[in-house]
Parts: sequence; structure tokens; C-alpha cells
Amino acid sequence: MIGPAADHDAEIRSGVVLGLLAYTLWGVFPVYFKWIEMVAPLEVMAHRILWAVPFGALIIFARRQWREVRGAFVDRSMLIWLTLSALSISVNWLIYIWAVQNARIFEASLGYYINPLMYVAVGVVVLGERLRRLQLIAVMLATIGVAYLTFSGGIFPWVALSLAALFTAYGVIRKQVAIGAMPGLFVETSLLFPFAFVFLGALMIGSTASFGSGDAGLTSLLMLGGPITVIPLLLFAIAAKRLSLTTIGFMQFIAPTLQFVTGLYYGEQLTTPHLVCFGLIWAAVVFFSYDAIIAGRKKPRQAKPAGA
Repeated sequence: MIGPAADHDAEIRSGVVLGLLAYTLWGVFPVYFKWIEMVAPLEVMAHRILWAVPFGALIIFARRQWREVRGAFVDRSMLIWLTLSALSISVNWLIYIWAVQNARIFEASLGYYINPLMYVAVGVVVLGERLRRLQLIAVMLATIGVAYLTFSGGIFPWVALSLAALFTAYGVIRKQVAIGAMPGLFVETSLLFPFAFVFLGALMIGSTASFGSGDAGLTSLLMLGGPITVIPLLLFAIAAKRLSLTTIGFMQFIAPTLQFVTGLYYGEQLTTPHLVCFGLIWAAVVFFSYDAIIAGRKKPRQAKPAGA
């Protein structure tokens, strides 16, 4: 009994480490995009797609997941869903890159704080689910915070709302497809690859590309777009299999918190309406997280079969 229990504990510990690492990497993403802020957002996004494909192929090969990839390409329904998810995540990436490069990191982090609450809202509107009391309080606080920022701060947080809506749409679409995180990302980036390749080729022919312009450091950073896109997702995919949904749910707030801190580091203006909005959002996160703990405790634990 000691052996399996020890293995289980070690698996959980490694899952926590990998999950923390994944969300930390996502949290410091703004630093990377600040390093290459002289490159137009569309070109940056194209490089993320271009270099994610060969790097992702190496991961797929190492994890022996080609069967899932082939299955996705021959299944018409699955391919349609993954095309829609690819469009959602690519627009999400583009808006995020633009936001970081245009001193809107606070608003980008706000979007990822709102994202879990938007999932709940979709469940109510689309699936007819009923909000639990604490969930209702969390959604109301978040709504008040966004409204306050809009009307008192004179800032309509379109970046935050767009990022949250697009990532929610991405998650909902991916739930329609029975495919792993890495194979799914590989198929999505492969579908986008021809467009990225043609766009970057046109820039190079017109001598307007930042890539290969003589700055070896910038060229290397653009090529790094592939690994930094794939690695956090790989770490998350492994962690998600080893941890409970409640634990993963708590971790998802690490990334926007680190992004918020990054915004402070780069000297973005934090106004009173921003502080009020974030204060209400953070309060919403507390209610949301506490509700998740309670809901998790109420679920009966399923007995695992021997040797599982």
C-alpha cells in the first residue's frame, strides 16, 4: 500500500510544480512581447504560429501522439471545430500582443480574471445552468467592477472583454472535440500555418519583415515564439491530468496576477477606477474560489480500482 500511495503523492507534487510553472510562464508573457514591441503585432502572431508547428511536431513525436493528430485531420466534424477554435485563439493572441505593446497590460490581466466568471455566465445562458449563491455574488461583483471602470474611468475595457470572450469561446469549442491539449494545439497551428507562412513571405519579399533584418537577437526572439507558445501548454496538459479541477481552478489566477504585477513594473498608469475595478474583481475571485472549494467537498469521492 505504501508504494502506490507514495507514487500518488509524488504525482500530485509534480503536478503542482508543473502547473505552477505553466501559469508562471503565462503570467510573464508580457515581458517577451515587450522585448519585441518594435515588431508589428500581426507579424509577432504569425511567428508564434510558424515556429509552434515544428516545435509542436517534436513534442507530438516524443509523446507518440500522431494517431490523435491523424484522427483529427480525417474527421470532418472535428476539423471544423478545430478550425473555429484556431480562429478564436489566433484573434485572442493578436489582441493580447497589441494590448501589451500599447500599454494595456492591466486590461489584458483583467480579461483573464474575468474569464472563469464568463464560463459560468455561458453555462447559465447556453446550458441553462443555475448559479449558486456565491457564484451569483462573484458575477455581480465582476459586472459592477467592469461597469465602474467604463463609466467612472471613461474607459470601455474592450481588450479585457474581448480576451475573456474569445478564450471562453475557445474553451467551449474545444470541449466539443475529444482530442488532447498538445495534439489539438498542433492541429490548430497547422491549420493557421499556411496563412502565417504566406504573410511572412510577403513581408520578406517586400523587405519589410523584422525577421532576418540583420538583428540576430531579434530574429532569435521571434523564433522563440514557437517554444513559448507550446511549452506552457504541455506543462499544463501534464499537470491537469495529475491534479483536481479545484487545484487547477486556483492556479488559473496566478497568470493574471503576474500580468498585473508586470504592468506595474512597466509603469502603466493605475487610476482610481482601475483600483476599484480590480478590487471588485479580486473580491469576485475570492467568492468564486470559495464556492469551488465547497462544491468540491460536496462531491462524493469515487473509489479507484486496485492498481489504478
